[in-house]
Amino acid sequence: MVQNMKTLYISDLDGTLLQSSQCTSDFTNETINQLVRDGMLFSYATARSFITASKVTKGLNAEIPVITYTGSMIINNKDGSVMLDNYFGEEVHGIIDDLLQHDIYPIVYAMVDGQEKMSFVASKMSRGVQDFVDSRQNDPRIRPAESVDALHNGTAFYITCIDEKGKLTELYKKYQNQFHCIFQVDIYSKEQWLEILPKCVSKAHAIKQLMEYYKCNHLVVFGDGKNDIDMFEMADEAYAVANAVPELKKIATSVIGGNNKDGVAKFLVERFNKLKM
Repeated sequence: MVQNMKTLYISDLDGTLLQSSQCTSDFTNETINQLVRDGMLFSYATARSFITASKVTKGLNAEIPVITYTGSMIINNKDGSVMLDNYFGEEVHGIIDDLLQHDIYPIVYAMVDGQEKMSFVASKMSRGVQDFVDSRQNDPRIRPAESVDALHNGTAFYITCIDEKGKLTELYKKYQNQFHCIFQVDIYSKEQWLEILPKCVSKAHAIKQLMEYYKCNHLVVFGDGKNDIDMFEMADEAYAVANAVPELKKIATSVIGGNNKDGVAKFLVERFNKLKM
C-alpha cells in the first residue's frame, strides 16, 4: 500500500450496492455506516436522481456528496442541494425534435422554474415510459404534458427514451459520438433504454471532482454494468460484483460477491480489517 494514501470508495447502486429488491440490506447499511464512522470516505455514483437514490438507500449514511444522474449532478447528501451540475446547451432542442420525428417520445429531465422536473407527453407514452412513470407515483418531479412544446421548457440535463430496440438503435448510432449515450436493457423492467447526456457528463468526471475536493490520491470503485466502465478505467482498484456483465469483469481488478450477497459491504469489512493489522 502507498504511504499516506487517502482513499475514496465509490459504489454504483443498482445491481451493485442494492439487492434485487431495489434497496440496501440491513447488513450493508450497518456495515458501511460503521466504517464511515471509523473514517472511511464512501459515496455512490448512480443513474438515479437524488430523490429515488435516497429512498432505496434509506438507512445508509453516506456523509459526503453523492453523484446522481450518471454524473450530471453532485448533490450535498445532508440537505439535497446541488453542488455541481452539467446541463445541455441549445443543442438539446434539436435532439428532442429529432426523437419526436422518429416517433420516440422521451422523458426530459430539466430545471423548470427552479425545480427539477421530468416532462413527458402523457398521451404518447410507450409501454416502458408508462411503467416507469407509474412506478414513481407522488414523485414531485413528475410533469405530464399535453403538448410536445413542454419538452423544451427549462434547462435540460438528461433525456431518457424507453421504446423498441429497433427504433432506438438508429438514434444511438447517430448520437453516440456526439453526446454521452447509454444504450442498455434495464435490469428490472427488461425494457430497452437509450439515455442521452451532455458529452462531458460521466461518473468518472464527477468522481474526479470529488477526489480533488477531498484531496484523495487513491480510488476504489464497485460496479456491475456497462455504464460503470468509465469509472473502472480511471480507478486504482475496480471490483465487479459476481452478477456484473462480462465486459466489466474483463477490466476489473477482481470479482467479488454478488449484490444479493452483500458483496461490496463484505469486501469493505475485509479490507478495513486488513488495514488494522
